[in-house]
Amino acid sequence: MDEQTYNPWTIVNLVFEHLVDQGLHPVLGETGDPGAAAEALLTALGVSPLAEGNTRVVQQNRDRLTELRQAVLGDPKDPA
Repeated sequence: MDEQTYNPWTIVNLVFEHLVDQGLHPVLGETGDPGAAAEALLTALGVSPLAEGNTRVVQQNRDRLTELRQAVLGDPKDPA
């Protein structure tokens, strides 16, 4: 049997629609990026989102690569 995949936001949306239908007013991530709260919800449901689609992970990777590049090659703004 092939493993089925779903867009994690589709699952989050489905949960929220169900809660709204029950008369509740869910809030995901009270301020800022809801990614961490959505990840916690998905994890609680047994769903493992892929890192490739996670903008927070992508940004952390870019920041780390920038740090490494500066450590090895120096600051591009520094003429020395």
